[in-house]
Amino acid sequence: MISMEGIQKTYRVGDTEVAALRGVSLRIEKGEFVALMGPSGCGKSTLMNIMGCLDTPGAGSYRLDGQEVAGLDDDTLSAIRNQKIGFIFQSFNLLPRATALENVSLPLIYSDQSGIEARAVAVLSSVGLAERMDHKPPQLSGGQQQRVAIARALITDPVILLADEPTGNLDTKSGEEILLLFRELHRQGRTIVLVTHDPHIAGHAERVIHLKDGAIIGDVAPEPVGARG
Repeated sequence: MISMEGIQKTYRVGDTEVAALRGVSLRIEKGEFVALMGPSGCGKSTLMNIMGCLDTPGAGSYRLDGQEVAGLDDDTLSAIRNQKIGFIFQSFNLLPRATALENVSLPLIYSDQSGIEARAVAVLSSVGLAERMDHKPPQLSGGQQQRVAIARALITDPVILLADEPTGNLDTKSGEEILLLFRELHRQGRTIVLVTHDPHIAGHAERVIHLKDGAIIGDVAPEPVGARG
């Protein structure tokens, strides 16, 4: 599914070159639920962006479903994103004047229009928003807005869901509901990679990859949610 070997990424900040990733190697199998965990600046978001074909490594190999993608051009990377990857972000990224149904339909705007509305209705229903399809983001709670964002990610039927701090803008109760939804999507066979700095959130995954200063320093099964005293 996801195979990385020796991934390196540097950025230039003024006259200084900063290493975001330092020789990262990992493998994520189909159907795994993995958390990328570490403090701010450790490289976890950069790693997720490379996994999602939003960024390219400076060196190393990245294979997605057996295809080497590290050196592909932007158009090819865009096609891979549309076909295989769904993105969920902390800030929801919804259009405020569009309904939930319209927001969810956006990834298919350039596709054959037949059946799009039915698909959007189906994915919104699957995340518990059957009664909120005609509501616009300002009329929805934070948790409901994140559910719309998850439905939008699901409408293309991606094999991988990448979530960057998906509960960061939510209260505790709404955050727990979103994490339970991720666990259900995992049970349905989705591969999920979730970025977080919170051990409790990481505990919902079945595997936690710890990063520090651009390198992997641990790869373990977390203590189950509810087991902590």
